[in-house]
Amino acid sequence: MAPSPMTPLPPAKRFDWSNLAIRAASALVLVPAAVGAVWWGGPPFLLLIAVGVALLSIEWAGMSAPKAPLRVLSVVLVSVLAGVFLIYLRYVPLAWALMAVGAAVAALVARRVAERPADAAFGVVYIGVPCLALVWLRGTPDGALWVLMLFAVTWAADIAAFLVGSLLKGPKLWPRFSPNKTWSGFAGGLVASTATGALCSALFGPTMGPVTGAVIGLTGGLATMGGDLWESMLKRRFGVKDSGDLIPGHGGLLDRVDGLMFAVLVLALARLAELFT
Repeated sequence: MAPSPMTPLPPAKRFDWSNLAIRAASALVLVPAAVGAVWWGGPPFLLLIAVGVALLSIEWAGMSAPKAPLRVLSVVLVSVLAGVFLIYLRYVPLAWALMAVGAAVAALVARRVAERPADAAFGVVYIGVPCLALVWLRGTPDGALWVLMLFAVTWAADIAAFLVGSLLKGPKLWPRFSPNKTWSGFAGGLVASTATGALCSALFGPTMGPVTGAVIGLTGGLATMGGDLWESMLKRRFGVKDSGDLIPGHGGLLDRVDGLMFAVLVLALARLAELFT
């Protein structure tokens, strides 16, 4: 039987510099690889996304379908990877249509193996939509700059929220689902993402002013916080503390990119609006 949505989670960890050092060391390895693949584009970027899809699918299946993870993993992975390759080849409508088909197939597979169909279907959408948006965004003119702005805004929000919240503490943001997060961290993350968006606007020359960059940074920061809270709620639903243990100091890959998965939708919509105005 799946864990109860109210399964108690371990108490919040206290801030310590050793945890920060582990997180920083992990980032020093992962950040250059991600930035390099985005800047290079082409096959390296596609490989980065494909590896990410595979790892996220493994984590999602392990959390949401513990009785038959391989069945759910297979359909989520194939559906999302097919969509990623289609949108990379610019078959955009077909790629998005495949997400709906993949979600339906995932639900049927989960039902046959006595897992929850809604969780399997949601896995296709939850992983697939941000990945397709990210590949589409990188494929637009100056797409590398837009993706790097996405990274900068998301990382600024995450890092500032972690540091400010850990040092200042104060009232909890949503203690029922996320005992570590505080209102001070939330405010610190938004200030950092807004400032980062304004600074990143300098990369775009005359096409984006600092006010536009700040607005994108603010909304991207809000989306980052929302994605983080959403994943906390999902982990509480599945009765797990982390989505995995892939990244030292961070947990699983989903723990690391949960905010980015929401923020990419904001950047993609902003880019879409900019292209058609």
